[in-house]
Amino acid sequence: MQRFAVIGGGAWGTGLAQALVRAGREVTLWVREREVAEEIAETGENRTFLPDIPLSSEIWATPDLEEAVDGAQALLLAVPAQHLRAMARALRPNLGPEVPLVICAKGIEDGTLALMSEVLEAELPGWPLAVLSGPTFAVEVARGQPAAVTLATRDPVLGDALTAAIGSRTFRPYLSDDVVGAEIGGAVKNVIAIACGIVDGRALGENARAALITRGLAEVSRLAFAKGARAETVTGLSGLGDLTLTCVGAGSRNHSLGVELGKGRSIQEILGSRRSVAEGVFSARATVTLAEHLNVEMPIAQAVDAVVNQEAEIAATIDALLARPLKSEHR
Repeated sequence: MQRFAVIGGGAWGTGLAQALVRAGREVTLWVREREVAEEIAETGENRTFLPDIPLSSEIWATPDLEEAVDGAQALLLAVPAQHLRAMARALRPNLGPEVPLVICAKGIEDGTLALMSEVLEAELPGWPLAVLSGPTFAVEVARGQPAAVTLATRDPVLGDALTAAIGSRTFRPYLSDDVVGAEIGGAVKNVIAIACGIVDGRALGENARAALITRGLAEVSRLAFAKGARAETVTGLSGLGDLTLTCVGAGSRNHSLGVELGKGRSIQEILGSRRSVAEGVFSARATVTLAEHLNVEMPIAQAVDAVVNQEAEIAATIDALLARPLKSEHR
């Protein structure tokens, strides 16, 4: 695998394109906005989504989807989770049936409750699939700072080929065959990160945040196990690793959204001031609904959904969480 197309010119897609060039690959970056493609060509930066990061001159950005995938030996799909199905349909006429698709979006589809792999299996049946997930901020990946990720696929030959192609000294993929576990960890951590941001925004303290991360991991575990995932995936890079980074890192979009909510801004005001997507807002409702269908208890996720999607009052929601009955930690 030498020629890659990265589909999605936001911060994460741009960071992945940089990582691929660093690994010695040829990279085309598809961006939805023509002005962003022109900006990258003219300035050598994606100032709209990843400012102040010089990009490799070997990254070729284009708004033409057919042009982007032409000749690509693998695709990294870095569009927002709620747009992956539409992108899969757009890709179908231009995509050879043997081209591997690497899912780099983290979320659960609203309405269908489908994981991203389930979306692609429905829209592009038979295409080779992998999931790339883990504790990564796009800006650090783009700079070449060290990062480790989970690369999950049920095809060991594909996994070895992708690892060899995208891995480098500073971007280290670790193989797994637990696709579901990697996806659940990546999706639900965004919801828990909003809750941690609210805790920080309301200055509830380090103790409260540590407790929330730990109990949040328990919720991730319950949902993951109900979907057939394994424990080691939940405690690995795509689970505990990603949860920790997103809940405490200053660069987390979901955590920062929670901070603003905790300080009293409305969800409409926060979202209206941003171009980037905080996936946890859209995954919260789907996570809670999926949990209900699987008879899984997720009170933190329910609280976040109530705040961001049902206009619940934050103080009352926190009080309700703190008033829950005490019980055994591991039930």
